[in-house]
Amino acid sequence: MSSPTTAPARNRRTTSPAGLRPPRRRHSPARPRRSVLLTVLTWLVVLYALLPLLWLAISATKTQEGLAGSFGLWFGDDFALWDNIVQTFSYDDGVFGRWLLNTLLYVVLGAGGATLLAVLGGYALAKFDFPGRRAVFAVVIGAVAVPGTALAVPTFLMFSSMGLTDTPWAVIIPSLVSPFGLYLMWVFATEAIPAELMEAARVDGAGELRTFVQVCLPLLAPGMVTVLLFTVVQTWNNYFLPLIMIKNADWYPLTLGLNHWNAQARTAGGEPVFHLVVTGSLLTVVPLVAAFLLLQKHWQSGLAAGSVKE
Repeated sequence: MSSPTTAPARNRRTTSPAGLRPPRRRHSPARPRRSVLLTVLTWLVVLYALLPLLWLAISATKTQEGLAGSFGLWFGDDFALWDNIVQTFSYDDGVFGRWLLNTLLYVVLGAGGATLLAVLGGYALAKFDFPGRRAVFAVVIGAVAVPGTALAVPTFLMFSSMGLTDTPWAVIIPSLVSPFGLYLMWVFATEAIPAELMEAARVDGAGELRTFVQVCLPLLAPGMVTVLLFTVVQTWNNYFLPLIMIKNADWYPLTLGLNHWNAQARTAGGEPVFHLVVTGSLLTVVPLVAAFLLLQKHWQSGLAAGSVKE
């Protein structure tokens, strides 16, 4: 007979002792811990962001009468989206198209110029040492903290003395200054461009301009896209600056033009065109959504830059 100590392995106890809990499952980035509260809050934020867009898209399919006689988050009896788009571009002698071109002009020159200046300034502040660099840093930080509305009156008085009010330059020139974009490119250039890479380019005989264009500029692409998106959204949705600078309706951006259509219902004998205001607002949002979708790959590529050591 075999003793208890020589029992077959299959008869040995492999389970944990009674009363002991199994070991807890460890969480990892591939298997994160689930939080019901965090999930609920996330869905609330998603609804808060998407419900206005859903209302705007649905309301753009309704006529003037359908807006007042139907539920806001559901379609009306008549699907009039195409008719509303045609009326939006043809109403008031097609002034909506002029406002759209004005907005594109302000964005291309204003936001594009602001991005270019932010890239050049941020690169210079990050990679070159010169007298007054700390003072520039203090000025930039202070400019970021100052709201744009606080500078509206001084800006208007300055441009009025130069005779530039009621012209496109009154909107374009102030849009060229982006303290936040400059600070963002300053920080990004400091981390994204190794000093050894610039020294290697200089040793190979490349000048400063060639080093910036061929070596440093591709590394700054994610930061450039981020600054470009911020400045484009800021210029596209700019309302207060054109409001105080421009009186001629022919130079209105979309924000002022749609507000003009919305306000004409409150004037004596004014025609309410709320369905055109809603449709115009939808057409105003579409380019911004398209810009984010087209540039998100370049934007997201910079978020993990330098996080993995090869």
